[in-house]
Formats: sequence, C-alpha cells, structure tokens
Amino acid sequence: MAAGLQNVFRFYLQYLNQTENMKFLITCLGSFLIMSLSFGQSAKQQKVFTEDIDNFWVAFDSIQTTKDSINQIHFIQTLYIDKGSEGLKAFMDARDYSAALWIELINKYPKFWNSIRPNTLSVKDKAAAIEQSILAFKSLYPGLKDAKMYFTIGGLRSGGTTTGNLVLIGTEIATGNALTNVSEFPDQWLARVFREQSPENIIPLNIHEYVHTQQKGECNSLLGHAIREGSCDFITELVIGKPMQTSYIKYGYGHEIELKASFKREMFSKSISNWLYNGSNAKTVADLGYFMGYQICKSYYANASDKKKAVEDIIELNYSDTTAVEAFLQKSGYYKEKINKEELISAYQANQPVFMKITAFSNGDSLVDPLTKEITLVFSKPMNPTHYSINYGKGGKEYYPITGIVGFSNDSSSFTVKTELKPGHAYEFVITNKSFKSDEGYPLLKDYLIAFKTKP
Repeated sequence: MAAGLQNVFRFYLQYLNQTENMKFLITCLGSFLIMSLSFGQSAKQQKVFTEDIDNFWVAFDSIQTTKDSINQIHFIQTLYIDKGSEGLKAFMDARDYSAALWIELINKYPKFWNSIRPNTLSVKDKAAAIEQSILAFKSLYPGLKDAKMYFTIGGLRSGGTTTGNLVLIGTEIATGNALTNVSEFPDQWLARVFREQSPENIIPLNIHEYVHTQQKGECNSLLGHAIREGSCDFITELVIGKPMQTSYIKYGYGHEIELKASFKREMFSKSISNWLYNGSNAKTVADLGYFMGYQICKSYYANASDKKKAVEDIIELNYSDTTAVEAFLQKSGYYKEKINKEELISAYQANQPVFMKITAFSNGDSLVDPLTKEITLVFSKPMNPTHYSINYGKGGKEYYPITGIVGFSNDSSSFTVKTELKPGHAYEFVITNKSFKSDEGYPLLKDYLIAFKTKP
C-alpha cells in the first residue's frame, strides 16, 4: 500500500476511536480503500495506449496553419514526437521515422490524411474490447507474458510490428478501408490493403502482433518465417472464435494445391520475397506465406490429441532451432509425403540464376579504360525487370563508379549502368541475391562483388 494511503488509513483509525459513528465510517473507509486499490490495479494492468493518436492530430491541425517548413517541423516535433509514448519512440526506431518524413507525407497526401482521421480516432472506442481479447488469449494460453499495445500514427511504412514486449501499430494503415482516399498515391499497394480491411480488423491485428511478442528465435528459412507469421493468424482465430477473412487466406483456399507445391520447392530457401512482405510486387495476392504457415499450424493443432499442449507448441516454437522447425512441419502432417530437404535444396539452387560476365571488360580487370561510360552485367537467365539493387563495396562511396541506371535489355538477361571513371582508380560494387531475381522468381545464387581498376 502506498505511504500516502497508509497515512490516511492511520488517520481514520484514530478518528474512529473518538466517534460513535464507527460503523458508518468503517463502511466509507472500506469503500475508499477498495476504490483506491482497484484504481491502482487498473492503471498497472493497462495494456492498450492510444494517446499518440490525439497528439498527432493536434500537431496536424497546427501544421495546417503555416506553409513554413521549419514551423511545420517544429509543430510535429514538439506536439507529437516529444510528447510521444515509449511505443512511438520504439516505432520510430524500428521504421526510421522522422519529423521531416511526417511533414513530407502530410503535405503530399492531404486527401488521405483527412479521410483516415475519423478511422484512427475510433480506435479509442475499441480499447476495452482489445483488453478483453487479451484476457481471452490468456485463457487460451495461461503462459501468456504481458505486453503493451501502442496505437500510433506512423509514416505509411507499417501497419504493425513488435519490439520486445511492445506491440506497435501504425493506425493510419491499420484502420484504412475501402472508403479511404488513396487517389494521391503513385501505386496501388494501400488500395489493395484497404480493400480487405474493416473496423473489425483491429482486434485480430492486435492479437496477431501480440502473439509475436511471445515468440522466440530468429528464422533461418522461408519455412520458419511462414510458420512464424501463420501461427499468429491461427492463434488469433482460436482467440476470436471465428475464421480469419484476410485476402491471402481467401485466395489460399482457392489455390491451395498449386501453392502447396510451390512452397515445398522453396521452403528451405532463405529468400522470402515471393511469399512474404511483398505487397508492392506480388503477382497475385501478397503474403501467401502467411497462409502456408497458417495451414501448417492448423494441421498441427488438428492432429494433436492434447489441444492445450498444441497451442503451447505453436507459440513456444524456437525459430533459431532449424531442427525443431522442421520437426514441427513433419509432425503437423500437412505434407503427407516425405520431405527430402537435401533434394529440394539442390533442385532449388539449380534454378537460381548466376552472374556470368561484364561485356566491356572482365571482372577483376586492372586495365579498364577510364573513358568507359557504361557497364553491362550479363546473367544466365532472363531476370525480373522490376527487381534490382546495387550496393557499395567495402570501400564505400569513394570506390563506387555508378552514376545512373540504364536498365535491363529487351530479353532481360543483361543489366546496364552508367559510370563515371577516373584514371588509375580502383572501383567496386555489389549485386545482391536479395534484390536480383530471375523472371521465374529465383534469387541470384549468391552476392557478387564487381571489382576493377582503371588504367593510369
């Protein structure tokens, strides 16, 4: 009991010894103590925090009063960021948000912000229901560790993520729906996301992210990543007591046979871009890896005789333990046939494209003409023309020769960049398997260092 409350209690005891209305005062004192203790417990147990939403819109309204960018940054900094919760600060670190970014987005997409505002404010009315969903989760999984949910206004990069025991929600994405104005955006990513969302999605989204706070280990393969995400959806379904209605689950059920075969071919790869977090470039529906992981967990649960233990197994799976992840797949019974890991890996690698050569000179050449204005990289297979990225080598910017991108050839088997070279200078850059992939969706076999030196 707090010291102040103890003093009050002591005062009342002294007073009670001097009054004939002891029974009445005892009743009052008891009520006072119960209310005080209940308030303390309630505050301690709070798990859902929404104050960042109100702070953002106060800052937003102030920003509308001026066109001066310095004043605008001052408003977002002092009225939103500086007053931000620990959740907002963690979200900024996780997604590299800044005052300048928010001002850029606010000025660039005014129709979007005005249309999303009522949706974000409505979240406050759902806080109690979210708290109740956590209690339901605790009933399903008694080992549930406490976590805190922070609803923030992010920078249009994430609808939700976690760090430690914090659930971080980008409410400007999480509350979008088919009526949200996305006409100002250059691509259809948000339109596709919002088309499937409704106000009822908030609770499942938060349970999904809450499950992430209970998980452990780092994934080493597509299989691990898919189970990690899909398990959150499956546990969410058990908590809310009704089937999930996401776009990838709807699509997955309609195309499960071909998806199951494709996933099997790639499950031991480290490349996840064909299956996860691919909203901007998915050929059909994004995040189908969620569906595959969801189905594996659903099969594991269905085949388990002890359902409570199955829930524990799903939530407590260690993703750093490759053997445990693969054993989980086998025990799930999702694939009836035997899985030959080595055979699948060998077949996958045989389909990966490789870097073949440079047309103007050989990789490693030390007598390159400094007047060379273009470098063309040749690959073993036609590549996906929308996927490419070139990184600095170990020497950094000083040794980076590229000044622009020409792009892929008509048959997509070569890629040309513009260069500006100096005599007697060493140059290097890296083409990565995370960004270059074949037209069939296979990433480069490995990262390749391109290094050369110009003639004196």
